[in-house]
Amino acid sequence: MPYETALIGTIALGLTYALFLGLLARAVKLPTLVGYLLAGIAIGPFTPGFVGDLAAAGQLAEIGVILLMFGVGLHFSPRELADARGIAVPGAIIQMTTATVMGYGLGKLMGWTDAASLVFGFCLSVASTVVLLRALTERGELSAPHGHAAVGWLVVEDMAMVLALVLVPILAAITQDRTPVGLLAGLGGTGGTVVTVLFTLAKVAVFVAIMLLVGARFLPWALSWVGRLRSRELFSLAALVTALGIAYIAYKLFGVSFALGAFLAGLVLGQSTLSQKAAEQTLPLRDAFAVLFFVAVGMLFDPGILWREPLVLLAAVLIVLVGKTIAAYLIARMRGLGRRESLIIGASLAQVGEFSFILAGLAVTEGVLPEAARDLVLATALISIAVNPFVFKLADVLARRFSPGSEPRPG
Repeated sequence: MPYETALIGTIALGLTYALFLGLLARAVKLPTLVGYLLAGIAIGPFTPGFVGDLAAAGQLAEIGVILLMFGVGLHFSPRELADARGIAVPGAIIQMTTATVMGYGLGKLMGWTDAASLVFGFCLSVASTVVLLRALTERGELSAPHGHAAVGWLVVEDMAMVLALVLVPILAAITQDRTPVGLLAGLGGTGGTVVTVLFTLAKVAVFVAIMLLVGARFLPWALSWVGRLRSRELFSLAALVTALGIAYIAYKLFGVSFALGAFLAGLVLGQSTLSQKAAEQTLPLRDAFAVLFFVAVGMLFDPGILWREPLVLLAAVLIVLVGKTIAAYLIARMRGLGRRESLIIGASLAQVGEFSFILAGLAVTEGVLPEAARDLVLATALISIAVNPFVFKLADVLARRFSPGSEPRPG
C-alpha cells in the first residue's frame, strides 16, 4: 500500500471490519470486543487479503491506550472502592496473587525468565473492565451489592495494573542492566542496577507529585475557564489536549508510560465537578480509538500459536476460567457473600482484556516478555471473553442447584 494511503486504509478497513464483525458478535450473543479483535486478525500480516500498516496501527493503538486510561481515571471512584473495600481489596489481592503464581509457574515450564513469567502471570490475573461492566449491566446486577463488590474488585485490579506499568521498565532495567545514559556512566553491576531503579522511581514520584499537587488545581481551573466560553468543540478539544498532552509530557520528560500519564490526568479531573462533562464530551472519540486499539492488538496476534502451543494455551485458559473463578468464589464466600453472589463475582472475573494487552505490549517493547507470551495472552483473552457469557449461565445453573430458592435476575 502506498505510504500516503497506509494510515487511511488501515483506519477505514479496520473500522469497517470491526463494524461488521462487531455486529456479528452481538448477533451470536458475544461481546463486541471479540469482533474488534477478529477484525484486527483479519487485516493483520498473518492472514490472507488486505494487510494493514502495522506502524500506523501501533500509533493508533497508543492513542487508544491514552484515551482508554484517561477514561479509567475519570471514572475511578475512591468512594466506590471504600464502600466495597471489605471484599474488593483482600479479594483482588489474593485472587491476583493466585493467578500470577499459576501463570508464573506456566512461564517457567516454558523456559522463560523469572521476569517474563511474572509479567505473563500478572497479565492473566486482571479482568477486563469493559467486559465486566457490560455483562453486569445487561444482567441488571451492576447496582446490586455483589455488583458493587465486583466493580470495586476491578478498581483494585486497575490500580495494581497501573503500578505494573510503572514497574515493567524497572524490570527491564534490572534484567538487562540498563542505566540512564550519561547520569550513571561508569556504574555497572548490582550498584548500577540499584541506582537505575531508584532513579526511575524518583522520576515517577516527581511526576505523580506534580500531578496531584499542581495538576489537581490547574487542570480543573483551566477546563472551567474553557467551559465558561460555552463552546462544546473547545471544551472537547481542551479535554483531549489534557489527556494527550499530559501523556506525552509524562513520557518525554519523566520517562513515564503514556498510560500512566493519561490515567493521572483522568484521575485529577475525575475528582472535580467537570468529570462528567469531560467524560461525555470525549466519549465518541474514546470509543472510536478504543475500537482501533483492539483492532491494532488483533493485528499483532499470530494465530499460529493455536497449533504451535495448544497445551500451553489450554493451561493459560484454565488458569483464567477455572483458577481465577474458584479463587474469587472462595474469597467472596469467606467474606460473607452468598453462593449465588459469589458465583456471579467469580464469573465476572473469568476473563482477561484490555489492561492485559497494554501490559503485554509494553513488556514486549521493553524486552521483558517474548512475543510468544503476548500471543498466548491475546489468545487466552479471545477465548475467555468469547465464553464468558456461558460462564455466567453456568453460574446461574449452579446457583439454582445449590440454592433452589435463588433465581437469577432477568438479563
